[in-house]
Formats: sequence, C-alpha cells, structure tokens
Amino acid sequence: MNSREATGLGRRMADLVTAGQPADAYKLLAPLLSERTPFRLLDRVGAALGQGELSGVNGLLQTIAEVETEGGWVVIGAALGQQLASDADGAFHRCRGYIVAADVWYGADILGERVPGPALVQDFAGALHLLAPWRHDPNRWVRRAVGVAAHFWAKRSRGAEELRPQAECLLAFLEPMFEEWEMDSVKGVGWGL
Repeated sequence: MNSREATGLGRRMADLVTAGQPADAYKLLAPLLSERTPFRLLDRVGAALGQGELSGVNGLLQTIAEVETEGGWVVIGAALGQQLASDADGAFHRCRGYIVAADVWYGADILGERVPGPALVQDFAGALHLLAPWRHDPNRWVRRAVGVAAHFWAKRSRGAEELRPQAECLLAFLEPMFEEWEMDSVKGVGWGL
C-alpha cells in the first residue's frame, strides 16, 4: 500500500460510514490493524476518514478503539486531528477518553502527537484552554499527553524567535506539573521541557 492508496481507503471508509455501513468500513481497515502497517499510512487512512460525517465517523472510531491495537490509536488520532477545525472541544474530549481507554504509554503518545500537539500549533491559545484541565487529570496517561503535546509544539516551532512568547507561555503552563511524581507522566513533561 502506498500513500495514495491509504488516503483512498480512508475515503472509502468515510463513504461507507455515511451510507450507514460502519461494519463494512471496519472490514476494510481490519487487515491493516492486524499487521505491522507504517504509521505514515495509517495517518493517511485516519485523516481521510476524519473528514467524513462526524457522528458516523466517531461511532467507527469507538469500534476501532475496542479492538485496542497500536495502529488503531494512530487511525483514531489522525481522524480526531481532522476534527479540530470543526469540533475542537469534542475532539479533545474524545481524545482524552481514548487515552484513558488505551491505558498504555504508546496510546498516550500517539494520541498526544495527533490531537493536542497539532492543536497547539494551529490555535495555541485555544488549545491551551482545552488542555488546561488535563494537567491535573486523575489519569497519568492524560497528564503524560500534556507533555507530549508540548513536545510536538516545540518540534514544530523549530526555535523560531517569533514564537518565543508562546514558548514562555508554554513553560508557565507546564509549571504546575513540575512536581509530578508519577513516572509515566513525568516522562511526558520532560519531553515537553
């Protein structure tokens, strides 16, 4: 499978969901989730799927989450990332739920790099507002995702001088997490720093 085919697969899945056939859409994806499929291809599938009808797509994402595959979290994250422009509150809410459902480090990292991380790049102030409650969330993986998101922003900012005020704001935002003791969360915060 190449990038074009992966995007086409995601579009076919979105069409099937819109036509009320989410089970058929999942059948198209299942083979990719059962083998080692490169994340870059799964990102393309998820991004194309995420452009489909919101409620139907979100129902399919729930089905994908129930299978609990590493590749499934990539598809879910990429699809939710597409929803940021039209439903940022909902995308963050669903992302948090999937991080909790994944209950593993790579789930938090995959989702943090695909939803709150890109949100910080696209709408810094809006994303900080939505991410603020995550700093004190009872779930360690949700707290870890805050640092993963900050790390994503830092990579994309590439040290640009004009983004210095945002970097300072982000450091202040992370400050309440400096006393974190849960090692899984500490690692995420460390990456953000």
